[in-house]
Amino acid sequence: MCGRFAFYSPSEAAAALFGVTASVEVKPRYNIAPTQDIAAIREDSDKQRELVMLRWGLVPFWAKDPSIGNRMINARAETVAEKPSFRAAFRHRRCIVLADGFYEWQKQGDTKTPYFISLASGEPFALAGLWERWNDKESGESLQTATLITTTANEFMQPLHHRMPVVLQPEAADEWLAGSPDMLEHATERTPRLQAWPVDRRVNNARNQGEELIDAAGDIVR
Repeated sequence: MCGRFAFYSPSEAAAALFGVTASVEVKPRYNIAPTQDIAAIREDSDKQRELVMLRWGLVPFWAKDPSIGNRMINARAETVAEKPSFRAAFRHRRCIVLADGFYEWQKQGDTKTPYFISLASGEPFALAGLWERWNDKESGESLQTATLITTTANEFMQPLHHRMPVVLQPEAADEWLAGSPDMLEHATERTPRLQAWPVDRRVNNARNQGEELIDAAGDIVR
């Protein structure tokens, strides 16, 4: 599961890595949580990439109640192509979500220690995602929402958690957005080199923000 992440790099530079000229300003955030807006890149109707803000928690187009999105923050790579909530988006509405790192909690006895995980290079990256548009037939309300794809943890991540988000660098992001039907089968092996370090438990509360949340509270693991 991936339930928190951070994106604080200048959005213009990060978007440019993935072939997009930033059209919206994205403020640095260090503790992004479900139901909040996230910066995503997708293709428009002319197959041109655009940077947009989507609410985290996918609401299927057929849903009667948008609150279902609160439970749809992740989609498993192993079942995303068949699951009713995600299969249409998997075929037609893929996106990548900009990030500098994500959090995972390592269980040690009765305690859970939060870790911040980033690329070993320190560069921003993308997370594989899906997006959806939901319209309320009565009020006319429209929501654009997204979910993050998760896969089996690689060797580096296994001591922290058994699942991890699908981490993409530009070449893999191109394949994902182009609709590659089988790239998720090899997502774990293609994960770029990561680093991780423990952080303060203040990150447990989504109301807490600030760059101090990613300060190392212990040794860096590479």
